[in-house]
Amino acid sequence: MDYRKLVETIPVGKREPLLNRLVDLILTSKNDEKMPNRLANIILYNWQNDVLVSETGLTALLEATLLLEPEKTAEALTQLELTDFAEQIKNVISKT
Repeated sequence: MDYRKLVETIPVGKREPLLNRLVDLILTSKNDEKMPNRLANIILYNWQNDVLVSETGLTALLEATLLLEPEKTAEALTQLELTDFAEQIKNVISKT
């Protein structure tokens, strides 16, 4: 799945609320052992440089939350009224 292309379709006004939800999912996940070091380093780097809301930062967050909490990620997208985006994610989840 091309996470970056999905992130590009998210309206700018929805990016910060999405960022907050995805960070919450990562921080509260009990599946942290599924997080690859490479992805954790990308997220931390973007967070430290205050660019987590950028396409690169959101792409890394989305990839991480889909690894850690796929169903909760789809639910968060639906709650943020990103229904088309959530449907794409649900299709991917159902194929795995």
